Amino acid sequence: MKVYGGSARMVKQPRKWKVVATSVAILASLLVGVPQTANAAEQVPAAGKSVNAAEMKALVGSQFDPGFIISDRVFFDKNAMTEAGIQSWLEAKLPTCAQSNDAACIKNYTETTNSRDASPAGNCAAYAGAANERASTIIWKVAQACGINPQVILVTLQKEQGLITKGSPTALEYRKAMGYGCPDTSVCDSKYYGFFNQVYSAAWQFRQYTLFPNRTYKIGNVAVRYAPAAGCEGPVVNIKNQATANLYNYTPYQPNAATLAKLEGSNSAACSSYGNRNFWVYFNNWFGSSTGAINPVGVIDAASVGPGVINVSGWVFDPDSKDPTQVHVYVNGVGTAFDANIERPDLIPAYGDIGSRHGYSVSVPVTTSGPQSVCVYGINTGPGANTTLGCRTLQPMTGSPVGAVDTVTAGLGTITVAGWAFDPDLSTPIPIHVYTDNVLTEGIADQARSDIGAIYPAYGANHGFSFTYAAAPGKHSVCIYGIEMGGTGSNSLRGCRTVTVPTGSPIGAIDSVTAGPGTISVSGWMIDPDTATSTPVHIYSDATLNEFVADSPRSDIDVLYPGYGANHGFSVSFAATPGKHTVCVYGIEIAGTGANASKGCRVVTVPTGSPVGVVDSITTGPGTITVQGWMFDPDLTASIPVHIYTGSVLNEFVADSPRADIASIYPGYGPNHGLNVTYSAAPGEHTVCVYGIEMGGTGSNSLRGCRVVVVPAP
Repeated sequence: MKVYGGSARMVKQPRKWKVVATSVAILASLLVGVPQTANAAEQVPAAGKSVNAAEMKALVGSQFDPGFIISDRVFFDKNAMTEAGIQSWLEAKLPTCAQSNDAACIKNYTETTNSRDASPAGNCAAYAGAANERASTIIWKVAQACGINPQVILVTLQKEQGLITKGSPTALEYRKAMGYGCPDTSVCDSKYYGFFNQVYSAAWQFRQYTLFPNRTYKIGNVAVRYAPAAGCEGPVVNIKNQATANLYNYTPYQPNAATLAKLEGSNSAACSSYGNRNFWVYFNNWFGSSTGAINPVGVIDAASVGPGVINVSGWVFDPDSKDPTQVHVYVNGVGTAFDANIERPDLIPAYGDIGSRHGYSVSVPVTTSGPQSVCVYGINTGPGANTTLGCRTLQPMTGSPVGAVDTVTAGLGTITVAGWAFDPDLSTPIPIHVYTDNVLTEGIADQARSDIGAIYPAYGANHGFSFTYAAAPGKHSVCIYGIEMGGTGSNSLRGCRTVTVPTGSPIGAIDSVTAGPGTISVSGWMIDPDTATSTPVHIYSDATLNEFVADSPRSDIDVLYPGYGANHGFSVSFAATPGKHTVCVYGIEIAGTGANASKGCRVVTVPTGSPVGVVDSITTGPGTITVQGWMFDPDLTASIPVHIYTGSVLNEFVADSPRADIASIYPGYGPNHGLNVTYSAAPGEHTVCVYGIEMGGTGSNSLRGCRVVVVPAP
């Protein structure tokens, strides 16, 4: 809750102190905080090392210096995070949250911003507004424009409204995100409503305090109250730097002894306020020392529990060194030390030249049953303190096998089953029993399944199964069991399916029946369910038999009927007389358990008659006439003659120019039926008539059009 921006003489209203700005108790369940219950005597050696919980460098209230809460170097370091780094950090802080922008967590929140001119006094440079900017973009752009550390903005957003860790914030909380323009003694000023408005105005105000420092809280000895209530006067504080003075001008109270004795949540002691304490706690736990010491930075990417182990992976680095940073993993208070030395080049675009060997992927033995409390720390190697990367509570899996039946399919005398299964008590593959009716077939779930490895990383990927076994023709009930091997459960039915092993007459389909000049073409596929051998196909055109074999490759049929192979397609042509024909297709039974099978009949017409075609254009030039179009005889594929009469004068040509459009429309005839000719003609008006000349003998010459044209003189 902050003062309005303005001149150097404006005085901030007292802050409400009875309401904790943001519960620091959240720290205990998020990626902040320190171990509180670890037993100092509990040590677990790992790779020649041992870890004592008492050695963790916890943040304690005695470290709080009311005169030096944050250094100027840190406060005004506008390049402390990149825009991408801010977004990545927000996503790591709260991996799962609301998606709707009306109640989105901050990593998903967007807002259209307006442009701001550069401040005349030099508070902030110009800000170029844009539509639907992410919160991380707004924070970074404001930090750059106003010269404020983006970490200061992030911590203030948490201190004021808890926006960093709230999974479903309200519009009101975004409206007063930084508490700016919200004096303790009155309602918030709507002039400063809105997330961007709040972030920009607060950053502008921090610069205002710096440009005009002669105000209530300034460098030097200043009395700072514990709280606004009567009797809550505090001691004189030697404010050592401008950044600390800025915090007091923004939130004018210092924490008392009770508030510093317990750095989480609130307390019942009189005169307790939490704003600047919370700022200090959040900053140090999230970003390292607020006074200049730099703590490790990192996240937990994944934490899972497997058979007898906890698996944790992620990354961490100490900005003081490019060398790998040590990681301590505490399981139920017992620590194990590792080095984060796995290559992670993906960190460099977000964090700069920090080196790449900062990943970790470690396994810690589980020695107790029930829920497992797992906390991970980045161990500081220079100035600063250890950083909590996060805590998780994991529930070990145990009991009967888990898994799924993906497919049960029948083929030529076979059944194929596929899926995955594993015993939660083991990482090794387990047997699979398949009952077909009452007949047992045994297999093992040991095939690589990367999807299962990704979902259950502790168990590995080798838990898939896919095998084929012989089965008699007909309908079968197929039930699949995962076999218990770990001793804490029983065999587990993963599913039953009913399938039919094919038998009987040929199956297939007619894809097309088309007619061309003197031919009929038929395509499709045919399979005899009792054999993988290519099947004969009989095609009757009226009463005339044409015999073929369906042996052309058809990959689609191989996929649909995997036991039969691909060679069951047919695409054949046979001679036919002009006119209408009934074409019937039969699959011929060859394995003896069915009969010849009709796959259907189609009626087609083999084309015949006089030439067809179109005169596209007749144009003239000086002493010339040009005719364009196309022509063919339905009885032939060959190019045909074209006679063009200009008045009574005959000009003879052949329609043999390529016309791809005609080949597409009449695919049986090919492209060479175009006409594009030019011939001489006397100047004056002429009647031009174009004829297609009959060549197939079933029609007559065909007039395709006449036009009247005027030939200009040469």
